[in-house]
Amino acid sequence: MKRAFSLFADPMIAVLVIATMLAVILPAMGEARYHMQTVSNAAIFALFLVNGMRIARGEIAKGLANWRFFGPLMLFVFAIMPAGGLGMSLVAQGSLAPMVALGFVFLGTLPSTIQSATSYTTLAGGNVALSVVGAALINIAGVFVTAPLFALLAGTEAVTIGADTIVRIGLILILPFVIGQIVQGWAREWVIERKARIVWLDRIVIGIAVYVAFSGAVEQGLIAMFTGVDWAILIGLCFAFLAAGSLAAWGIASALGFVRSDRIAFLFAGPQKSVAIGAPLAAILFAPEIAGFVIAPLLIYHLMQLVIAAPLASWLAQQQH
Repeated sequence: MKRAFSLFADPMIAVLVIATMLAVILPAMGEARYHMQTVSNAAIFALFLVNGMRIARGEIAKGLANWRFFGPLMLFVFAIMPAGGLGMSLVAQGSLAPMVALGFVFLGTLPSTIQSATSYTTLAGGNVALSVVGAALINIAGVFVTAPLFALLAGTEAVTIGADTIVRIGLILILPFVIGQIVQGWAREWVIERKARIVWLDRIVIGIAVYVAFSGAVEQGLIAMFTGVDWAILIGLCFAFLAAGSLAAWGIASALGFVRSDRIAFLFAGPQKSVAIGAPLAAILFAPEIAGFVIAPLLIYHLMQLVIAAPLASWLAQQQH
């Protein structure tokens, strides 16, 4: 019982599981899915508006000045991890549905998660300031970089970012973030004071996006398509990607001569991937009947990193004593 409870210690795990199960049992189809997609877009707008309010402009400027740490971190997140995702996609092509295999490319191009990266860096005794600023910078860059990078790696046959897609990204992701940055001087303190409640905004928005995406996939036969062997292959590939990314992050940080606390920050800000960016972006880039397949590797990877990160952080903290 104690072990089972620990798996759901992070509420995000429960949110992802509930959203996925709800899509399997009671998927939104037809007109209902159209309305849910509208709700999802509005929720995503609100989430990125709040993100713009809470990420301090001073943190961004501070991060840009520390190029020795953040330069390699950006290259790791947006070059090494995408290359790894492309490699995993090629491995998966013979075993999994094409759009699920493509999901590894999408997974690789995503930025890292802010909350988990900072939480586990703190638990492990790492440099929290670097982690906070690094994750913030990566997420801001991800809003602009992930979509075109994914299109470049995936090829025009898989995804085309036309004018309508660019407009949707601009209106739903970039515009609210810019507005949030503009009003930050008046709104940031209000947002920080309500941090505990706003964390639930993140979770609810992600849950809605995942529900809509998986509803489309269920309608297209995701359950019938995926056998037990397919799930085992997907989980195994996600674990291999997470393990390889984590080892690479630690090795690169060590090779660059970072002190232990900075290596820990690099470890948790590098290979961890953000469903908070991934699920909303997938809802914009892909039709609902495709999005559920593409984000399947992201959901497994994200759940896995949440489950593994806590004991890893605890072990790293114990090694310092």
